[in-house]
Formats: sequence, structure tokens, C-alpha cells
Amino acid sequence: MYIESVEVGDFRNYQQEKLEFHPHTNILYGDNAQGKTNILESVFVCGTTSSHKGSKDREMIRIGQEEAHIRMILNKKQMSHRIDMHLRKNKGKGIAIDGIPIRRSSELMGYLHVIFFSPEDMRIIKNGPSERRRFINMELCQLDQIYLHHLAEYNKVLQQRNHLLKHMIHQPSLTDTLSVWDEKLIEYGSQIISRRRSFVEKMNQLILQISSRLTGNKEKISVIYDPDVEESDFEKQLSSSLEKDKKFCSTNVGPHRDDLCFSNQEMDLRKYGSQGQQRTCALALKLAEIEIVKQMTGDSPVLLLDDVLSELDRSRQNYLLDSIHDIQTIITCTGLEEFIDSRLTLDKVFRVNAGSVTVEK
Repeated sequence: MYIESVEVGDFRNYQQEKLEFHPHTNILYGDNAQGKTNILESVFVCGTTSSHKGSKDREMIRIGQEEAHIRMILNKKQMSHRIDMHLRKNKGKGIAIDGIPIRRSSELMGYLHVIFFSPEDMRIIKNGPSERRRFINMELCQLDQIYLHHLAEYNKVLQQRNHLLKHMIHQPSLTDTLSVWDEKLIEYGSQIISRRRSFVEKMNQLILQISSRLTGNKEKISVIYDPDVEESDFEKQLSSSLEKDKKFCSTNVGPHRDDLCFSNQEMDLRKYGSQGQQRTCALALKLAEIEIVKQMTGDSPVLLLDDVLSELDRSRQNYLLDSIHDIQTIITCTGLEEFIDSRLTLDKVFRVNAGSVTVEK
């Protein structure tokens, strides 16, 4: 799988631009704040329907315009496919695959497998649980349509249950209807917990191997799934939490409160890890993602590296570059000096300047 081209119109700082990519290594270079990351964002939006930054659709539209357009030509199994996406200020996004509109954004998930890696990915290790839940949801939703369905339904039920809890303050009789939402919450939530556990176990095996090779066996990083509640105990815990839920008008038990723990031989990396160890963990996490996509889909993902190489020391740079030689990679950087001593072949080079892209190789 690889991207043949991306065309953007009124997207971020681009009026109109088209880039034709090489199936292997593509470099976007130029000074900061010229629009390099915006190209990566357009690719990520076409693959996942959302921005890696969490930006709203209207925030990605060029200033002064009402809508933006992204068109991607994707090569899957030697066949070209087109993804068209319209972002609109005051309406939901419009998406079409090969000219046929889709009704729900979720139908696009898994069509293109894309992995984004930037220095901000350190937040997955350092920040709160919501960052780690977002990470696991993004990966699983691209790989598992059943998980995507269960997560969407769970979030709907959770929203309805919280809405009911708020109204129960003034209408206590509504308590009788709570059991309907509890049943559905447990049904979908249990499936989410089970699939997250299986996914993290696969990822943990890979991260252990990768971190060990990265550091010459000095560090053995592991990731552990930390569910808020076990499937078998969900009903009991939800019932026990009812008074607290009523008091705070929100659901305090369930996979929407799950977490992941990263450790290096039992040392919590979020609390006690050095910056170098956290970088190793983030790198191992992304490389494990690549391998999992290959294993679960039989195809390679597209890798987006946003100014990552400058954050890694030479040994980690080399390990990363050696690991991605067989997949399409789009890399942003401020200069080409980072690649002078590397064995990476620069198949195509683009110069980015003030929302304009020039092909240099």
C-alpha cells in the first residue's frame, strides 16, 4: 500500500497544491512554519477522518474560505483508488471513495493504514490517560471494524446514560430506565476491554523485542493494559458506583477510564523515566505499530515522520531508518544534513516554502 498523490485546496496555508509521492522515501524540507506538517496532516485526515492534532474541521480550512478539499490517490494491491474529502465550516465533512459518497466517516477507517510519529508522541508516555486511550483507539479503529463499531456504540450509550443521570436529579422516577443503558454499557464495554487486552498483549511482545535491540539489552520496555474494570466485574462495579454516579452526574466505571502503563523492568517510565528512556519507549511503540499492521492486514502502513530525526541520537536514528526501508515514508525536516551519513535513499525530495511545494529530486 502506498500513496500516489495528494492534492489540497484551501487547506491550512495551501491555496492549491498537488504532490506526487514515491512508493518509498519522500522528504519534505524547509524552514519552520512553512507548511510541511500540514501536508502530513492532510494525509492523516484522509486515512482517519481526523487531525493528529485534534483540530476541528473549520480550523483546517484556509483563513477566509468556507471549505477545504483533499484528494488522495492510493495504490492498494496494484490498483489505484481515490479518496475525496470536503471539510466545511458549518457542516459535517463530505467523503467519497472512488467517486461514491459514504454515509458515515467510520466507513473510511481501515481503508488506509497510516502511522504518525512526531516529537509530541512523547505525550503518550508523559501525559494523562486520555492520551493513551486516544492512541489505542486510533490504532484499533484502523485495524478492527468490530472494535470501531463497539466503541462508537459504547460512546453513544455512555452519553445517554450521563444525560439520564443529570435528569434523574429532578425526575427520580427515571431511575427505573437506567438498567437499559447499564445493560448496553456492559455489553459494548466488555467487548472493548477484551479487544484492548488482546491488542496490548501483541504490542507488548514487540515492544520488549524492539527496546532490547535498540539499547543493546540495557532496557526492556513493556506496556501493560490497565483496565478500569474487568469484564467479569463490570456489572457489579457499575452497580456499586451508582450513588457516586448520581452525585457527579457521570459514569465513573468503564473502559472510558482505562489506561496503559509503560515500564522499564518494573520502573514506571511516566513518573521516573529519563527523557532518553521515554524517547526509546515512544520509538519502540511506533515501530511495534508498523509490525502489528503488517501482521494483522498483510500489508504495510504509510509512515509519517514529522521532524522526528532531530530528536533522536544517531543509534536510534539508524535503527528507525533501517526499520522503514520497505514501507512508504513521508519525512519532514528543516534541512537535508540529517541524511548525509545515513544509508537511507532519498527517493523524492520536496522543498516547502510559504505554502508552495517544489520538487527538487
